[in-house]
Amino acid sequence: MSLVSIFTPGRPAFIPYVMAGDPDLETTRLILAALARANAGAIELGIPYGDPLADGATIAAAGTRALANGTRIADVLALVKLARDAGGPPIVLFTYFNPIYRYGLEAFALDAAAAGAAGALVPDIALEESDELRATLAKHGLEMPLMVAPSTPRDRAAIIAAASGGFVYVVSRLGVTGAGAAPDFSPLHGQVAMLREVTDKPLAVGFGVSTPAHVAQVAPLVDGIIVGSALIDAYAGTSGREAAAAVERFVGTLFG
Repeated sequence: MSLVSIFTPGRPAFIPYVMAGDPDLETTRLILAALARANAGAIELGIPYGDPLADGATIAAAGTRALANGTRIADVLALVKLARDAGGPPIVLFTYFNPIYRYGLEAFALDAAAAGAAGALVPDIALEESDELRATLAKHGLEMPLMVAPSTPRDRAAIIAAASGGFVYVVSRLGVTGAGAAPDFSPLHGQVAMLREVTDKPLAVGFGVSTPAHVAQVAPLVDGIIVGSALIDAYAGTSGREAAAAVERFVGTLFG
């Protein structure tokens, strides 16, 4: 299933981010089911890693807790299979290059595809170094969305968008992930307008979207809205069905 199919005109797809294994694997399974009920278009499922360069404090702490619980790639892939077998939305694995390299590019792509994953986001690999990974994923039917930052020049943005699989991940600000009370989304208008001129691929915005007001600001501009840190904060300190219920409440308030 191509990730492009989750995008429909007139209503941006909701793409939540969840860290696998935080606070435990069973809670993650229940949260994935809750997000399916909440009409997530796709889900980014984080593979915990000890040096998460793109992650702010909330997601980095979630990864630390997941690693302390012993969460490994095999555990994450098992969650993907359970969620997809249950009829859940497409899942994009969010990870970094080192875990994939240690696992083996071919083995990772093969096992991710067998589990039912739709693709992988790998924010710490440069476009010029990503050819082998993108080709290996593509061989197994997996897409690899790529990120475009606010500082990315137009010519380079066009090249990144052309290589991006499924959708283009529009980073709304410089820095790392994290919820903020009053992020400035005004530069996003120009960034999205430029990207619309260089690509027809869907644009999904992430980094800092955390409230209904934020969603209202960015929804008219893009095809997808990615929410991570605020979602994790919404069920912080809970587990099991309590965490799943907190997720559904949060999503309900986020999109009204």
